[in-house]
Amino acid sequence: MMRSLSNIFWLGTKELRSLFGDLVLIGLVVYSFTVAVISQAQSNSQELHRASIAVVDEDNSELSRRIAAAFLPPYFQKPVYISQREVEPLMNDGRFTFVLDIPPNFQRDVLALRKPSVQLNVDATAMIQAGIGSGYALQIITTEVGWFVARSEVSVQAPVNLVTRIAFNPNVTTAWFEGVMGIINSVTMLAVILAGAALVREREHGTMDHLLVMPLSPFEIAMSKIWANALVIAVAVAVALYLVVRWYLQVPIMGSIPLFLGGTVLYLFFATAVGLFLGTIARSMPQLGLLYILVAVPINMLSGGMTPVESQPVWLSTIMKASPSTHFVSFAQSILYRGAGLDVVWPQFVSVAVIAALVLWLTLRRFRAAIAAA
Repeated sequence: MMRSLSNIFWLGTKELRSLFGDLVLIGLVVYSFTVAVISQAQSNSQELHRASIAVVDEDNSELSRRIAAAFLPPYFQKPVYISQREVEPLMNDGRFTFVLDIPPNFQRDVLALRKPSVQLNVDATAMIQAGIGSGYALQIITTEVGWFVARSEVSVQAPVNLVTRIAFNPNVTTAWFEGVMGIINSVTMLAVILAGAALVREREHGTMDHLLVMPLSPFEIAMSKIWANALVIAVAVAVALYLVVRWYLQVPIMGSIPLFLGGTVLYLFFATAVGLFLGTIARSMPQLGLLYILVAVPINMLSGGMTPVESQPVWLSTIMKASPSTHFVSFAQSILYRGAGLDVVWPQFVSVAVIAALVLWLTLRRFRAAIAAA
């Protein structure tokens, strides 16, 4: 037993030296947990931020000025007053995303309860800002008109009051969600690629033949590749959470990072086993890349990180419950977003461990068969 553990350890150190000698793979690891996470968090914005707006004030009344002044940062830039004839040229040039046109006699018609209309021109090529900003503009205009009519800073009471309370992410900041999910997606990608590449690299360089003539079992060879690559990814995840997400992106981590890392290590046994399984099938790195697209990309897309599992068809969500990636995303969100402890996430931990053990067993059988055929 001790000899087998020693063999696994020293073979793993060989894998680490081989990995750190491959600058392309090391560059991929660094990029995936730094630049890729930051890009996903900051470029995929789902909230309104500094949208450009112009106002055509044909009424020039107290109410029209109050409406224009209510469009404030950080959602909107300071409104720019323009004339009616400038609307079309400026929007065609992309100068403004929104142009609000307040008609003549607007204040008089409001006070007379004639229900006048204002026109909001929207540049829909800025799709996200156009959709969200239109709703913001409607709310701002309605609120200002209500305050003006009531002659107080209290909104006119509607028959039903809708009170929205947002948990865990009060400002609905996209970076808080996308930053963590970028790390989770990178874990699956790199675990599959690094483990599969380690096996393909052995075959391409001819070092697999050297291992086969040594007194080593297929189990020792496979486990050495698994723990070495899993260690690299686990360290990269910890660095990304502390330095990239918490320090650079200023995303609050509500739960225990060590607890999340423990669950990540369990998941890495599954992901690296999948990579080894694909490595036994692929004969070259391009083939491994194609197999990765067929297997790992659907796992990432359907695990609940992009769309909730509950939104999927029943048959598909049932199938995805057999994938550890679904449980991985579930306990990651519970720990990092909601501050859940082990007493809450232990069922997901157990599910990941059981399914990972089954996949690892199947991979070892395939690995033995591939070595025997070689």
